[in-house]
Amino acid sequence: MAIPSAGAPAISYLALGDSYTIGEGAPTAGRWPVQLAALARPQGLALAEPDIIARTGWTTAELQEAIRAANNHQTYGLVSLLIGVNNQYRGQSVALYRTEFRALLATAIAFAGGQARHVVVLSIPDWGQTPFAEGRDRGQIAAEIDQFNQAAHEECQHADVAFVDITPGTRAAAGDEKQFVADGLHYTAAQMHNWAAQALPVVQRLLR
Repeated sequence: MAIPSAGAPAISYLALGDSYTIGEGAPTAGRWPVQLAALARPQGLALAEPDIIARTGWTTAELQEAIRAANNHQTYGLVSLLIGVNNQYRGQSVALYRTEFRALLATAIAFAGGQARHVVVLSIPDWGQTPFAEGRDRGQIAAEIDQFNQAAHEECQHADVAFVDITPGTRAAAGDEKQFVADGLHYTAAQMHNWAAQALPVVQRLLR
């Protein structure tokens, strides 16, 4: 176990997204970006507490607008992006998502000082496997989530950005009430710990 030295400068971190990034319904310490930073430090990676630009309900376009409104001109050592579930939920097209996601990737890379290898994207969780989705067409939701994630993955490949597929883990959470907060839609700190743990080795590779 490599603990960062006391004098080691922290690696600044910006997390971009929606309700999954702010951990709707979970404590602040349970948010996956916060857990990622906490997991990284004992491994010798001095990640700072993340700055977060995210809100429940945001689509790609709304996140991009919020970034503009934030007028944040900082650069970061690491930028993460998890966005798209609300595009799917509102019935927006994959083509529109792809275009707006591509623009967000460019924004994320700019926040990373132009270093695409300092950006990591997480896939969209499958909300169709949550208690909230009871009575809905879970198969259709899954198929659409897969289409959105395929578009995001392809755009990441084109931009040389790391992509972490957390979707299978969210599907495996189906039926386990301990994985969901009270609204039956969003995830507990325990599930988000899995996302952070899955992202950690990727981030370690990117930043070393």
